[in-house]
Amino acid sequence: MNRIKNIFFRVRSKIAFYPTIISTAGILVAFILMYLEQQHISEYLMDIAPVLVIDNTETARTLLSTLIGGLISLMVFSFSMVMILLNQASSNFSPRVLPGIISDEKHQIVLGLYLAVILYNILILVSIEPTNSSYQTPGFSVLIAIILTVICLASFIYFIHHISQSIQVGTILYSVHSKTKEKLVKIIGEETKKSLDFPEANNWTCLLLDTTGYFQGILKDDLVNICIENELKIAFVIRKGQFIMSNQEGILVSKPTSEEIRSKILRTLIISKEEGTGENYIYGFRQISEIGIKAMSPGINDPGTALNSIDYLTELFTYLMQTNGFEYLTDVEGNNQARIIRNTFAEVLYNVLATYRPYCSHDILVTGKLLNMLKSLGERTVNSEQSEAIRLETDNLKGDMEKSIKNQRDLNQLREGFHSWS
Repeated sequence: MNRIKNIFFRVRSKIAFYPTIISTAGILVAFILMYLEQQHISEYLMDIAPVLVIDNTETARTLLSTLIGGLISLMVFSFSMVMILLNQASSNFSPRVLPGIISDEKHQIVLGLYLAVILYNILILVSIEPTNSSYQTPGFSVLIAIILTVICLASFIYFIHHISQSIQVGTILYSVHSKTKEKLVKIIGEETKKSLDFPEANNWTCLLLDTTGYFQGILKDDLVNICIENELKIAFVIRKGQFIMSNQEGILVSKPTSEEIRSKILRTLIISKEEGTGENYIYGFRQISEIGIKAMSPGINDPGTALNSIDYLTELFTYLMQTNGFEYLTDVEGNNQARIIRNTFAEVLYNVLATYRPYCSHDILVTGKLLNMLKSLGERTVNSEQSEAIRLETDNLKGDMEKSIKNQRDLNQLREGFHSWS
């Protein structure tokens, strides 16, 4: 990814991106219709279909004013409801699911449509000139305003349906799971086409970072070009999603570099002041885990959601087991120029189980689900390190389980590997 693409993706992720484009389109349509009115399009339409044309100036003004007021009220109501639902999602699930809901393109398109039609109606209303000639009334433009308002009403119905669906925990879990799975599948596909050949980073020169924030990724094309131009190999010791600080050791280079080259390398880092998804699949594991743990809190008490979250995590772990411990950046000839360290399967598995165990080890259904997940993963391991990690987590979970569950029959059922109803 180069710098221009990075800027585009950042702008596109903002909630105002689509509304700005659609609102601009509404203004352009208004000016086009105003031009057509000067070409007497309403007069022509009056001759062939007079029933479609409003030829009274006061009626046109009243109608447009009513449409403008109604659409503003509709927009305020729609997005007041969104704020209430977002607050509910933050309380019941996790605050980290909010960016995904807010940045939903469908919500932005509906908002943009409201704004575009309001701006269109305002411009058409302003263009009405006081005159006694019926053909000076923009009848065709008013007809278009009515049609656009009807489209807004239809989009409002769709918006209510979509927002009611998108706020459901099942939809949120599926959305996070799908995006994370897509990233993992992409990584696996890329790794099959690349070699793992890369020199050991022994006695390499360490570069200090100059920015504080969350490390989100790298401008890959720019970094590869720097490596080729200066005959460098670069190894990152920081990981995507990690919070980094200024003057922290973060990058190793194969030979000493000038301050100019160091600055160029650091400018390829994508640093954000807040966490985000980006290309980092770890956020998917984290969000699903947080939703599952939040469901087990006494205030919510929804073990069914925790069971569903474990199902989604199980499939994601099967894909994670197929990835390598490093990400390599290659040139057009297939040579690895830079290496980025990744969170290993063992590390992610421990982090996920460490969050579930304290809150779920007393619940026989959730504990049984976690044990079944570990058993299923144990049948799909790729190397001995993954098998050892699963064995350790199974022992840890069983140890916490036997401390928390006192009923002997429940313990026997868990040891025998019972299957819960979900």
